[in-house]
Amino acid sequence: QVQLVEFGGGLVQPGASLRLSCVVSGGDFSRLNMAWIRQAAGKEREFVTAISFHVQKIYTADSVKGRFTISRDNNRNTVYLQMNNLTLEDTATYYCAADFDSSYKLQDMTAYDYWGKGTLVNVSS
Repeated sequence: QVQLVEFGGGLVQPGASLRLSCVVSGGDFSRLNMAWIRQAAGKEREFVTAISFHVQKIYTADSVKGRFTISRDNNRNTVYLQMNNLTLEDTATYYCAADFDSSYKLQDMTAYDYWGKGTLVNVSS
């Protein structure tokens, strides 16, 4: 069973940077497409960014493009989300998600079978 655990959330001020990590166990990480998805209080889940298992494809939502960067370390079974120039609108619980099936588009949230429990990012002045 694939398990995902997110780390790195916290309280930061606007303009700050934060890096989230997601450690994966129980599966062949090198074959997993990985995504970060967020959900603000009272709002629907929003796709943030995703990276294919072979790292040849990365898809990033327009709302964070130029500020957020996804990367992966297959030696550490870890995917990262580097978030720069955070704004109040980035406040949300950030979830890591994974899937083996590459027939779906990376930005299709319904395609991801495995999810972490999330880590809260609170951007506040």
